[in-house]
Amino acid sequence: MAERELCDIGEDNSLLLVDDDEPFLRRLARAMEKRGFAPEAVETVAAGKAIATARPPAYAVIDLRLEDGNGLDVVEVLREKRPDARIVVLTGYGAIATAVAAVKIGATDYLSKPADANDVTAALLAGVDDRPPPPENPMSADRVRWEHIQRVFELCDRNVSETARRLNMHRRTLQRILAKRSPR
Repeated sequence: MAERELCDIGEDNSLLLVDDDEPFLRRLARAMEKRGFAPEAVETVAAGKAIATARPPAYAVIDLRLEDGNGLDVVEVLREKRPDARIVVLTGYGAIATAVAAVKIGATDYLSKPADANDVTAALLAGVDDRPPPPENPMSADRVRWEHIQRVFELCDRNVSETARRLNMHRRTLQRILAKRSPR
């Protein structure tokens, strides 16, 4: 099976992985290497732009939000240096607006975390007209809501009052939600 996937990849199997979640980055790099890619993994926008400029890869998987900036900056540089590159943007905070922005800038596909190596490979190797199958285990509506609340909470530097104001909910309601475990 790995031989078949390698044939689908083509001769240039170079892959740039940009994500600031180091354990996830290492796991994804190992998994993609097993699938026939030659991954180069970095954790910052600056390092991603440097690789995209010096040796633009045929494939890229780039996290949207990185500690030192926006992953879309790497997408722009890579698209400029290598227009035929297949680029997948990953994010833990899926939103329609960011998906549209990623595709407009030149991303081939957009995946929400948690995405596994099979999802990433399918997105990288999908044809122009291929539609990806629906996810086997999508997040529940409660989980999506909880993820959104957590994201806003982190963006507000874990300030409950400011988070409640931005989410337009009562502060005590937010405190109860934050005290609970994440839904499945």
